[in-house]
Amino acid sequence: MAVEADNSRRWTPRTLLVAALVLVAAQTVVRGALALGGNLYWDDLILTGRSAALPLLSPEFLFYNHDGHFMPAAFLTAGITTALAPLQWWAAAVTLIGLQLLAALAVLRVLWLLIGPRPALLAVLALYLFAPLTVPSFAWWAAGLNSLPLQAALAWVAGDALLLARTGRRRYALTGTLVTALALAFFEKSVLVPFVAFAVVALTMRVDGDATPIRTAWRAGLRLWLAAGAVIAVWAPVYLAVADTGIEVPTASEALAFVHHGTSLGVVPTLFGGPWQWTRWPPGPPWATPPDGLVVAAWVALVVAVVVSVRYKKRTGWVWTSAAAYVAASEVAMMLARSGADTTYELAQTLRYTSDSAVVLALGCALVARAPQRLVAQPPRRLVAQPPGRYDTGTIGAFGRTMTNPAVATVLVAGLVVSSVWSTVTFARSWQDNPGADYLATATRSLAEHRDVPLLDQPVSLMTLLPVAAPWNNASNVFAPLKDRPEFVGATSELRVLDESGRLVHATVEPARWTVQGSEPRCGIRIGPDGGEVPLTGPLMLWQWTAQLNYHATVDGVVDVGLGAGEAVAVPVRKGLNQAFVRIYGTGDHLSVRPRTPGLQLCLGAGPVGVVLPGTDVIDRPR
Repeated sequence: MAVEADNSRRWTPRTLLVAALVLVAAQTVVRGALALGGNLYWDDLILTGRSAALPLLSPEFLFYNHDGHFMPAAFLTAGITTALAPLQWWAAAVTLIGLQLLAALAVLRVLWLLIGPRPALLAVLALYLFAPLTVPSFAWWAAGLNSLPLQAALAWVAGDALLLARTGRRRYALTGTLVTALALAFFEKSVLVPFVAFAVVALTMRVDGDATPIRTAWRAGLRLWLAAGAVIAVWAPVYLAVADTGIEVPTASEALAFVHHGTSLGVVPTLFGGPWQWTRWPPGPPWATPPDGLVVAAWVALVVAVVVSVRYKKRTGWVWTSAAAYVAASEVAMMLARSGADTTYELAQTLRYTSDSAVVLALGCALVARAPQRLVAQPPRRLVAQPPGRYDTGTIGAFGRTMTNPAVATVLVAGLVVSSVWSTVTFARSWQDNPGADYLATATRSLAEHRDVPLLDQPVSLMTLLPVAAPWNNASNVFAPLKDRPEFVGATSELRVLDESGRLVHATVEPARWTVQGSEPRCGIRIGPDGGEVPLTGPLMLWQWTAQLNYHATVDGVVDVGLGAGEAVAVPVRKGLNQAFVRIYGTGDHLSVRPRTPGLQLCLGAGPVGVVLPGTDVIDRPR
């Protein structure tokens, strides 16, 4: 008892709060370095492109099915950020750091409510703050705009539910409902927030000895449960109308493989500071590849922790069961939404789909720390009557005395933090191997230096966005936020393109077919005021083609050019002998040419119709 008294004097509430805030500050520094060392990646460019292409508050912008996600608040955040700092990564990084700080403080708040000012709080807080489970979703802006508000909401609404049950004050029902609604606007998985909050209240009452915890939790938080349910009832039809869930059920063997990759190679090693190493095949994101020894050690440590806590702490079995159920639900949701013939099991090792489990696991550890020792008989404790931090520390037994020993707590926190930070460092090294970042930087400079000639639209580098993202992989959309650039058009007089490194270079049309050389002397094919058809040397399949028009025009003007029955593109022409390059989509064996300008006539010579190939000659910088 003398040791415990000494510990109590050392770990005053003020001292422990300062220590906890130091941990939060340390995480902010580590995550800040990680964020600022990153860059826009994949879906981030879809967010910025849509932000520039559509009005900020329009339904088309906010209520958009983004790969099965319904996330209007995330779009709004991306839109504001893009408007303030177009294609500037530092601005996106600031939003990530800010959201992570909010989530960290929300977790600290709920842990304080559950554990009170005890050293065990530091270990549990560090588990959340530094566990690499949340690192991949944090570093990727598009993922962070989903996961970080969810993490903050899980912790905040659980805290509000506890305070509502303890005090009965309506304000906690109001704030809990508002946070739930806001989280739903960032990520549809936030539908689980009130259910997690209910589970936390019920489990808290159970470990405190309540004989009917579910009934008591329901009555104590009824205002919050009903209000959150009403929010979900309004949100659900909108979500179902907007989002395309695309559910695909995997086979039993596929499901087992996903669970193994997501749990043994994903979640479990991160709880003990792993995975320590990551693998990446650009342009894909990194995934965890923990050593076999770490996987085995992590499982052993987890099993020991569960067995010991169940053996020595009262009424903790359902705590572990509930935490495991949440992780399992996250993995099932991932399988249903992302399974398919082209899906690899390593997807589960990217950790993005289970990152919010870090909050739930931290809540579970807090409940275990709160639970009384089995070896010492204690009267039942009510949540309303007994806030944490006022319990008699003399009743917690040897296990509790060990956990509250400052030296033990310090060693546990330090070991976890060091291991986790190393995993964060190795992730950062892999994450920074992003070829798309160099492409964006080079292309941004090239476009700013050559604004004199309009450019045909083109897909960006495959290492930046794959064609599956079309049409948002087009340069006109990716670079739409930039003001200092040339215009992207359907037709131009000089063919320039961005090469694979982002440099602006001269280009040529690699012919798939040619326009035929007409028979009229000194003209070729004559196009009169009523227009005409220009035969090709063969048919073209349905595709996006580029035609080179070698023409002589009688006056300056505009002609419409199309392929077969495809949509026509307006092509400006100049008087005299010139060239024009036009990007046309369609199929057929002829081009249709129709002058818009009265009195305009053309003579067309043979020219290639095909795909654009970048040259090697970089365009000189204008002087």
